[in-house]
Amino acid sequence: MSTPLPILDAAIYLAPLREGGSLPAVVETVEGGLWVVKFRGAGQGPRALVAEILVAGMARALGLAVPEIALIHLEAEFGQGERDPEIRDVLRASQGVNVGLRYMDGAFNLDPVAVPEAVTGDLAARVVWLDALVTNPDRSARNPNLMLWEDRTWLIDHGAALFDHHDWSRVTPDRTRRRFTGIRDHVLLGFADDVSSLDQALADRLDRATLEEAVSAVPDELLIDPTRTEGRGATPEEERRRYVDYLTLRLEAPRAFATEAESLRQERLREVPRRLEARR
Repeated sequence: MSTPLPILDAAIYLAPLREGGSLPAVVETVEGGLWVVKFRGAGQGPRALVAEILVAGMARALGLAVPEIALIHLEAEFGQGERDPEIRDVLRASQGVNVGLRYMDGAFNLDPVAVPEAVTGDLAARVVWLDALVTNPDRSARNPNLMLWEDRTWLIDHGAALFDHHDWSRVTPDRTRRRFTGIRDHVLLGFADDVSSLDQALADRLDRATLEEAVSAVPDELLIDPTRTEGRGATPEEERRRYVDYLTLRLEAPRAFATEAESLRQERLREVPRRLEARR
């Protein structure tokens, strides 16, 4: 079992981050320190927070950098003095457990085209492979969700990953095993080494025990959502087992998501760069 995530109490709502649709915010905690908090009452609800925790655990198992994660507890009165009614509504719906990522002071958004030395071919291939596995659509050129901090590239914002968990009733073995065509738009696809050459080694690092450890970090309060009708009556352990079974099946060879990623990578490399028109 993994070490439980620290539980911190939110003290001050400092600033919303409006780049994404889920309205995260920088929050100071009672215990000290700043955190970028993802709220259970915003966007896709608690399932997005489950994805944040689970994908972060998998990323670390693959040697990728993700910010430290903590559970951030909101009391009923937290932030209700905010002027923006949208913020007040989100916070009112987010009482209890939320997810915070350590605020990386001095970090900046990484554009791999502008700073190619920050992304090696091996790193790019591992990120592409992981995002294809977890069906993450949020690593495009428009929204890379990469940060450069302390001379290292960090992965952020995985709430949109694991799309299937929003409705387990639609998930079949064939659907679980399918390729992920959205990897075509991945910002690192053209920077990556051969994805197929890393495929087996990466899959081996995400064995069932590792997946169980990653999902064990998800608190019961996020797994059991009383507002959902699908899956009502399931226990937290049954929900955890569902994630592990889903990912274990998706990781069985041959992995269509990895084959698709490598095929699209080669297609990207064959593209003829557009010539820049001369300015008059």
